[in-house]
Amino acid sequence: MARTREFDTEAAVGRAMDLFWARGYEATSVRDLTRHLGIGQGSLYAAFGDKDGLYRAALEHYRATLAADALRDLKEGADVRSAVRAMLVGRVRVAAGDGGRGCLMVNAACERLPRDPSVRRLVRDVQDASRDALAEVLEAAAERGEISRRHDPRTLAEFLVTFLNGLLVAAKVTPEPRTLEPLVEVALACLD
Repeated sequence: MARTREFDTEAAVGRAMDLFWARGYEATSVRDLTRHLGIGQGSLYAAFGDKDGLYRAALEHYRATLAADALRDLKEGADVRSAVRAMLVGRVRVAAGDGGRGCLMVNAACERLPRDPSVRRLVRDVQDASRDALAEVLEAAAERGEISRRHDPRTLAEFLVTFLNGLLVAAKVTPEPRTLEPLVEVALACLD
């Protein structure tokens, strides 16, 4: 007779996400995970298959929560400059937090690529969703005359995602929002 799972897998994934985010994939052992989650090794393997499965679940959780919130806030912003500024500054503040933990997705790309194709797909999906959301917001702003038509909205969106990735890496090196936030104003100048 199979035993019933005696822990909340969603809560465990959220806690694992925090641990992977703080330490990275390689520096987080299965033993670290079982201690942090308060579960046995057998339970971890039964629920997630292995460490890789739990890591992918943690990345998916990040995408469904923090990344999704940033995109929702972007689409709900009043004017495009304010919305893009708020999204970029918000991501910098999260990345600079906890001594410069960065962005879990960018960290995953830096640590796991090119050798992990499943992480590459997941990171690419998140970046594509960010680019598409930005392109949609920028296109609407261009149609309203809020921003210049000098650059294609999709190209601007791709630039902003690329800029954000660099900014998130910089937040690990210099975890000081007051130093990084002025760079956002330089990037926003491309909307003129």
